[in-house]
Amino acid sequence: MSILLTNSQRAEVLTQALPYIKKYNGKIVVIKYGGNAMINEQLKEQVMEDVVLLSLIGVKVVLVHGGGPEITETMKKVGKESVFLDGLRVTDKETAEIVQMVLAGKINKGLVNLLEVKGGRAMGLSGMDDRMILCEMKDERLGYVGKITKVNVTPIQDLLEKGYIPVVSTVGCDKEGNVYNINADTAAAYIAGALQAERLITLTDIAGILKDPTNPATLIPELDIQEAHNLFETGVISGGMIPKVECCIEAIEHGVRKVIIMDGRVPHSILIETLTDEGAGTMVVEHREGK
Repeated sequence: MSILLTNSQRAEVLTQALPYIKKYNGKIVVIKYGGNAMINEQLKEQVMEDVVLLSLIGVKVVLVHGGGPEITETMKKVGKESVFLDGLRVTDKETAEIVQMVLAGKINKGLVNLLEVKGGRAMGLSGMDDRMILCEMKDERLGYVGKITKVNVTPIQDLLEKGYIPVVSTVGCDKEGNVYNINADTAAAYIAGALQAERLITLTDIAGILKDPTNPATLIPELDIQEAHNLFETGVISGGMIPKVECCIEAIEHGVRKVIIMDGRVPHSILIETLTDEGAGTMVVEHREGK
C-alpha cells in the first residue's frame, strides 16, 4: 500500500535528512550486502537505489557482498553437494572455482549493472584484484576457506576518489595464487577498518540484536563492546549471530566509528538508518555514553 504525502510532509522529511547529509558528506560508509535482501528482486532494487542516492549526495559508499544461496544453487546444478562445518562452507578446489565464478562473476557484475541502471557509477572488484585480500587457510577441515592476513584497500580508495561505487566480492587469494572463499561479514569488517570508515552497515535477515530472538520488540538499539561481551556470556547473543557481532567488534577495534546490524528485508532500510532520526537495527560502538 502506497502512502501519499502532502507537500509539507515531504518538506519535513527532506529537512530531517539535511543534518545527516552534512554529517556523511565525504565520509566512507561500507555496506555488507547479503541474505534475503539479495535474493528478493524488489528488495535488491531498493538497496541499489539507496546506495546510488547516498553516492549522489556525497557519501563514499563501498558495497561488499556475499552470495551463499547462489553458490549453493550453482553447486546443485553441477551435481555437487554443499557441506557446512561450524556455519562455514567446506571448500575444495572445485568449490573454490565455483565460488569465484558466482561471486566475482555473475553476482558482482549483476550488481554493478543494476547500480548503473539506477543512475550510479559503479566498478566491480574482487579480493584477488591487486591482491586486495590476502589470506591463508583458516582450517584444513574447511579446505580453501580463507583467514584474512592482509587487506590492501588502495584499489577501493582509487575508485572512491574518481567518484565510483566500488562493489567488492569476497574472494581472496594467497601469495601462491590459490583462491579462497571468505566470510562476507569478516571481509567487510576488515575492509571498513582499513578504510577507517564512518560506518559499517551489515544487512541481515533479522531486526538486529534481540534480547529474545523470538520477539522483535526486544531489539537492543545500541550497545558497546563490553556490553556485547556480556551478552555472549549470558547467551543472549548465540548461534549465527555470534560471528556477526564478533565482526562488528573487530571492525570497531580496527577503527570503524559505528557498526549497524539491521534487517535488510525492510524497504529502504539503509536510508532510514543513515538519513532519519529514527534509525534502524542495533548500533555497536566502542564505548556507550551515559550508560
